[in-house]
Amino acid sequence: MKTEREKMTAGESYQEFDAELIARRKFIRQQLQEINQITDNDNRNHRFQSLLAETGDHFFVESSFKFDYGFNIRIGDHFYGNYDITMLDTCPITIGSHCYFGPNVGLYTPVHPLDAKRRDADVEMGAPITIGNSVWMGGRVTVLPGVTLGNRVVVGAGSVVTKSFPDDVVIVGNPARIIHHLDANGDVIKN
Repeated sequence: MKTEREKMTAGESYQEFDAELIARRKFIRQQLQEINQITDNDNRNHRFQSLLAETGDHFFVESSFKFDYGFNIRIGDHFYGNYDITMLDTCPITIGSHCYFGPNVGLYTPVHPLDAKRRDADVEMGAPITIGNSVWMGGRVTVLPGVTLGNRVVVGAGSVVTKSFPDDVVIVGNPARIIHHLDANGDVIKN
């Protein structure tokens, strides 16, 4: 029989008030409260890395970095996150290498049931988020559950990403939509 953590990570219905999950969220909140106050960049970032499933060697996040569990977050090499990054990692969040996030970016994997009776019973689900290599997100970008972004995607500030997008595009808006396709050099392809 699967644990609530296993069901959660697999995107299945689970009980969010399971004792193991509550204990982990409490531990993470305590750790993040302390770590986000550290002014020494190397110390702060090494402490963040110790709470995540995997990161590349070149990892830098400003304070205040927030997440639920950490064990569902995998980040490639050369990652930069500006202030106030939030990653709700009910399901896996996988971020490629050479990704740069502006301030107040949020990646949200939890999905709450549309059925009020299931919500009232504290049933929750999730869907993973996958971000390719060399992705740049402007400030206040929100990425919703189940989204996959390809390689070399640029997401304009304030965008709400509700669906997946392929490689080499610029997306903006709420909901985000493609405004440009990019060539191998990152130049806009003229139609």
